Amino acid sequence: MNQIVMITGASSGIGKETAKRLLARHFRVYAVARRLEAMEDLRTLGAEVLHMDVTNEASVYRTMEILLQKEGRIDILINNAGFGSTGSLEEVPLPEAQGQFDVNVFGLMRVTQAALPAMRAQGAGRIINLSSVGGQFATPLSGWYNATKFCVEALSDSLRREVSSFGIKVILIEPGGINTGWPVDAALNAQRNSGHGAYSPMVGRFVKNLRTYEHKLSDPSVVADLIEKAIRSPRPSTRYVGGFGARPLLFLRRLLPPKWMDYIVRTQFG
Repeated sequence: MNQIVMITGASSGIGKETAKRLLARHFRVYAVARRLEAMEDLRTLGAEVLHMDVTNEASVYRTMEILLQKEGRIDILINNAGFGSTGSLEEVPLPEAQGQFDVNVFGLMRVTQAALPAMRAQGAGRIINLSSVGGQFATPLSGWYNATKFCVEALSDSLRREVSSFGIKVILIEPGGINTGWPVDAALNAQRNSGHGAYSPMVGRFVKNLRTYEHKLSDPSVVADLIEKAIRSPRPSTRYVGGFGARPLLFLRRLLPPKWMDYIVRTQFG
């Protein structure tokens, strides 16, 4: 029987690339996002395309019920929906920060809570949560985003230990720099929130660095590879790391004292 997969945030970037990959491997893919029109190519390839707003509980449960009524099970949940806004912690408006938590943290858990009863009943399932190297290492001007991904790391670790006895595996994917259009959005957000005050020199250096490294970012297929590995492995790792700069950064984080890392970061942000 083809495995049943739900992918949130499937309208672009990593989510869309992963959906295409799994469709080509004959998985039964439910691609969900707020923008249905952006997933017509996935529908053409054979995906079931459904609307879901992860910030709306009724939307989440309604969409999950459609899947379960049609398929009777859900084998794999890929929690990919998320976004990152930038700017100093002092200047990012709190409603904007709260919105980021509502999608990246509470949205992820709404979908997970909706899937878990079915997975427990069938005695099997995999939940794959998209985190980031930013969930292990925080940088200036990305603090609110980092905070959401630190939460995803903690929730995933706790959940993995809670549900393992039910045959459910919880896996984290920690990408580095991926070419999803994020650098452009990050530069615009940082300039909007913090480009005209005390942090403006830091923002200038941040934007310059984004432009310097933009051409080195990894293709979303790198993350699709990691997700496929997490799905296919009979004994998956708890974490998979890949993409531009991911492994060197995490290695340095483990190797160097925090003050040394602070110095290295200051050299990048001025």
